[in-house]
Amino acid sequence: MTRDTTRQITVGGVAVGGGAPVTVQSMCNTDTRDASATLAQMRRLRAAGCDIIRVAVPDEAAALALRDIMAQAPMPVVADIHFDHRLAILAAEAGVDAVRINPGNIGSAERVKLVADACKARGIPIRIGVNTGSLEKRLLEKYGGPTAEALVESAAGELEALYAVGFEDAALSVKASDVGLTVAAYRLAAERFDCPLHVGVTEAGTSYGGLVNSAVGIGALLMEGIGDTIRVSLTADPAEEVRAGLAILRACGLRKRGVRFVSCPTCGRTRIDLISLAKRVEEQVSGLDRDITVAVMGCEVNGPGEAREADFGIAGGKGFGSLFVKGQVVKTKVPEDRLLEELMDLIQKGAI
Repeated sequence: MTRDTTRQITVGGVAVGGGAPVTVQSMCNTDTRDASATLAQMRRLRAAGCDIIRVAVPDEAAALALRDIMAQAPMPVVADIHFDHRLAILAAEAGVDAVRINPGNIGSAERVKLVADACKARGIPIRIGVNTGSLEKRLLEKYGGPTAEALVESAAGELEALYAVGFEDAALSVKASDVGLTVAAYRLAAERFDCPLHVGVTEAGTSYGGLVNSAVGIGALLMEGIGDTIRVSLTADPAEEVRAGLAILRACGLRKRGVRFVSCPTCGRTRIDLISLAKRVEEQVSGLDRDITVAVMGCEVNGPGEAREADFGIAGGKGFGSLFVKGQVVKTKVPEDRLLEELMDLIQKGAI
């Protein structure tokens, strides 16, 4: 199965699967019992471009706080449930837009049925979240450890349990912290199931290492047509997860919203402080909701040509630079300390 052929579900009005645009998810790291703090973070993540947000529901107090959260939530909310099926039922009653359960720890088939019945009565989809850290003991013994086959068999068992009670509004994830294992598991899942796939590398790491792991794993799958919604899991501010997810989608050609930023590597020909300039330009343009390409190039070799390919661009010289708009030079000999300001002025004026 690919994105075009998976079944489609709806999470709070946002379509997932069935050829719908790939969405970006993240997870609040606030205490869900603190509704005000959780809502404040949700609004910040929504502003960063998050499409669907997940919150932890570790106890009854957190489940009850969902009522206040859902009354003001700026985007669809998924309740993350572990161990206690009663919390999933409370979350459904609170009006969440989806529930995530884990087959390795939610309990008996009867408990799964109770959750499914509560969700079905309210039109709430369920994501089955399988990962290597919570695989059933019998599967670990059968496969000699966490393997792609074990992950997919775990998912199959939970899907069958949902289907058996007439619940089909389901999505699936089969995550591992190992990139190769993650990719292998999702490939098997795409061959076997037609439900939407939530793609990610779990426990990926910090801002640097986690982003590399996620870009390789998620990007590889997306380029193969696998994956309907994604989450970049980082040990970092959740806003970084959102920005990384959007960047991965743009790199894969799946998201046009937002600025595509291009900059060249430094070399001995560079005569401006390219690293600092590129970072400052990227920071300035990252929040713009425009489908444009901005290039920052360091010298006269590749700079002018690459900058001309962008909507807006800088090509550096010795202590100065030129500014380009849609392939045309609009300013030359701009002092280095004025390049950022004058580039942003061109962009803000909407020169294209």
